[in-house]
Amino acid sequence: MTSVSYLIRSASLLGETTADVLVRDGFIAAVGTDLGADVVGDATVIDAAGLVALPGMVDLHTHLREPGREDAETVETGTRAAALGGFTAVHAMANSSPVADTAGVVEQVFTLGRESGWVDVRPVGAVTVGLAGTQLAELGAMADSRARVRVFSDDGICVSDPVMMRRALEYVKAFDGVIAQHAQEPRLTEGAQMNEGVVSADLGLAGWPAVAEESIIARDVLLAQHVGSRLHVCHVSTVGSVEIIRWAKERGISVTAEVTPHHLLLTEELVRSYNPVYKVNPPLRADADVHALRAALADGTIDIVGTDHAPHPSEAKECEWASAAMGMTGLETALSVVQETMIETGLMTWADFARVTSTTPAQIGQLADQGRPLEVGEPANIVLVDPAARWNVDPSAMATKGRNSPFANMELPGKVVATLFHGHPTVLNGALNTPYRAVTAS
Repeated sequence: MTSVSYLIRSASLLGETTADVLVRDGFIAAVGTDLGADVVGDATVIDAAGLVALPGMVDLHTHLREPGREDAETVETGTRAAALGGFTAVHAMANSSPVADTAGVVEQVFTLGRESGWVDVRPVGAVTVGLAGTQLAELGAMADSRARVRVFSDDGICVSDPVMMRRALEYVKAFDGVIAQHAQEPRLTEGAQMNEGVVSADLGLAGWPAVAEESIIARDVLLAQHVGSRLHVCHVSTVGSVEIIRWAKERGISVTAEVTPHHLLLTEELVRSYNPVYKVNPPLRADADVHALRAALADGTIDIVGTDHAPHPSEAKECEWASAAMGMTGLETALSVVQETMIETGLMTWADFARVTSTTPAQIGQLADQGRPLEVGEPANIVLVDPAARWNVDPSAMATKGRNSPFANMELPGKVVATLFHGHPTVLNGALNTPYRAVTAS
């Protein structure tokens, strides 16, 4: 085979030191400031002056919708969006149609991801059959499949039965799996339309109380402690949830947690517009919650950023508030929103950014070749970012099928210039290049 090489010239590694990075045959072959011609050879040069080099981002929480809901998204369109957003791996949630609750369905999603070649697609298996909460799904069979599932979630629906949750936590211990819980007590959120508080009272909309989330997290961290298993909490959104997770970690309970970009930036005040683009689960919360989430991400109480990318067809969002679907797109805006809320505010550095968007999510999902340091011998999954760029969000220009971005018409900082997946530039000069087709090889 012909050797394929790229020289990333004068990049700021993690925003700290400037160096050249030589990529050869999918791996980092050299890092330095004076790489000679004998080392570089005939490598194609990517000028990265002024750009920050980071490990490719890893999303633990993506809805790709396929199979069965291709009107909202497909693996192809969703992974194109992911590559443009700086991701080199995504975890596809199980609430497709049919539900990803068998080895056959997760292998189908896994194969579609490999055939698309834009990013690494790792299926998330359902915890219960049909997301119905009454019978455990084929957890072991999914774990043993070609997809090698390690993350299981009924996301979109809470595993509300404590006995079922305990059994799931016990089962995944055998292969060091993790249960990712959508924390929402269903009896406390029947008919809920937005965060419960002053704004919901003003608007006359049924409120979604913070305790509905917090009570499930409290229960589940105690179950995880009792069983000695791993728990991951999806899309944390309240001050109280942060306090419970901090309490659990102080006691050595094996719990990790994520926050979405939209919960780091947007508040319930936007619901006053009655624009269904702001309808999401869990709902946008109060300003105090937003600031608590930012602080928790900065201090490590919240481990990662997960997009909860949830595309919908236009008819599901362009309707009256009560009938609208819940969810927001996020793959192509996540980097910019985190830069805006965490880096521009001085709460985090680019090295911290890499930890919460790449290294730690890869560890939680057990992706051995993702989230790796930018060092010789490591897989070349890399994103180059222009931190000085500013851009206006235009949902109609996005690769995702979903147009339900809550950041429409906002000006955000930071722009992905290039994404290298297995050393191949899937994104170059800010635009899609070509997929890495070799990933389809067995």
